[in-house]
Amino acid sequence: MTSPVQIDDAEASALPASGSESESGGPEVKKAAGLSPGQLMWRRFKRDRTGVISACIVLFFFAVAILAPVISMLYGKDAYTLYGQDNLDLLDEFNMPTGGAGGMSADHWFGIEPNLGRDVFMQLVYGMRTSIYTALAATVVMVTIGVFMGLVGGYFGGKIDYWVGRLTDFLLGFPSQLFFIASMPVVVAAFVRPDEETPTALRAAAIIIVLSFLGWMGLSRLIRAETLTLREREFIEAARISGASPGRIIRKELMPNIITPVLVQATLMLPSTILSVAFLSFVGVGFVEPTPDWGRMFAIGADIYEQDPVYMLFPGVAMVVFVVAFNLLGDSVRDAFDPKSGR
Repeated sequence: MTSPVQIDDAEASALPASGSESESGGPEVKKAAGLSPGQLMWRRFKRDRTGVISACIVLFFFAVAILAPVISMLYGKDAYTLYGQDNLDLLDEFNMPTGGAGGMSADHWFGIEPNLGRDVFMQLVYGMRTSIYTALAATVVMVTIGVFMGLVGGYFGGKIDYWVGRLTDFLLGFPSQLFFIASMPVVVAAFVRPDEETPTALRAAAIIIVLSFLGWMGLSRLIRAETLTLREREFIEAARISGASPGRIIRKELMPNIITPVLVQATLMLPSTILSVAFLSFVGVGFVEPTPDWGRMFAIGADIYEQDPVYMLFPGVAMVVFVVAFNLLGDSVRDAFDPKSGR
């Protein structure tokens, strides 16, 4: 059942106020009233300059992550070659970059990594790729689990809702960061013997599992609250009376009506998940050498910031810009879906 399209105040004020066509419900009013909710959302979003700029920044970061191999080919360098070891002029006797600003030059735009002498620019590009891909996969898993648990508990109620709620409360009691640190070695050791090197794909899968285990509860509670409200609506009752199964009601009636909170919450979850991935690598239980990663770059920078403070600059600025832009994008998406919550 489709509800009539609501036009917010800004859209109503944009309609012509004079003329026989407008006053009598002419083409202009009909055109606006005939827009779908998605078209109205897109119209509101385009008017939000902050949201548009944030979306462009976020898309730029995703483009860099996707096109990392192409950038490496055009740049002529990669994230693994030890350029400082091959060219002794790039590092001094203390294995610090020669020259100013961390060894920045026409050949190495962001400088050279101390000790090993890898290219900082390519480390950052591939580090973004690793962190964003891992966080995106973990966010998809968290959203899937959260939506499923919230729908099941909210729709069926009773004992099912009770036990889903108790499981959620139990998991919320875990200290997340300590759990991440303690559980990562356990998950990895379950698949790899101590004398074997852990494959990067397995380490990424372990990070996704660990982050997903404690990341779905907030969304689940939100979806449960939405479901409790929707299941009493007339169109749900009509579907029940018509003989629709619970699975069909959840798929066809409930899920289309919770897309808005799911999308908004997902845009807010992704940047925090990226920070969690970086945190795990920073403390040494996430990605390790030689896999490029944002968190591992911060760990290296924390060890040499007194000798080479420039090394921390580029990954730090990139992380701040990406997280802030994504959070602003999430706010803009929320306001576009619900204009009454706008700033």
